[in-house]
Formats: sequence, structure tokens, C-alpha cells
Amino acid sequence: MKQRKVPMRKNVLTNEMEPKRLLVRIVRNKEGEVTLDPTGKKPGRGAYVGLDPVAVKQAANKKTLDRVLQTNLSDEFYQELYDYVDHQRARLDLFGELGTKH
Repeated sequence: MKQRKVPMRKNVLTNEMEPKRLLVRIVRNKEGEVTLDPTGKKPGRGAYVGLDPVAVKQAANKKTLDRVLQTNLSDEFYQELYDYVDHQRARLDLFGELGTKH
């Protein structure tokens, strides 16, 4: 069976290429609203963040995503992102990477 190509995206917090399924997409639409995009299909400018809660906390302190998305993000958004990443990380640790053969 032919091996499928794994889509890779750049993690904006670490500047490393990672598999897309291990990243969370954050999108800024035309109106300037920034939201989490778990499906990866919302229209707008996207940035990918890895499932590392510590890196998200550091990004909140340094306002990294503000620069990447060229907008001002609230502390509530960073907290929502942290909660989501922490939850997804726990799922990954519990169930492993879904959809892979062992």
C-alpha cells in the first residue's frame, strides 16, 4: 500500500514544521475577528500553534500571536487558546495520535 504524504505546517511559536493534525489553527477574518478554527476550514488568514500549553503561555506574555496576526488579542482569547491546547494535549496523551497505525 502506498504511503500517504503527511501535510506539514509551520508552528508560529517554535518556527518548526509539524504535522498539521498536531497543530491548532487560529484564523483572522476580513473583519479582524480572531477565532480558533478546529476544522481548519474557516476563511481568513491562518496561523498554526502546537499543542504545547507552556509555549502558549509564553506567547501570551510576549504577545507573539498579536504580531503574527497583525492585531491586538485579548487576554481572554489567550486563555481560551490555552484551555483548548491543554485539553487537546490531554486527549493526545490519553488516546495517542488518532488515525495512525501502530
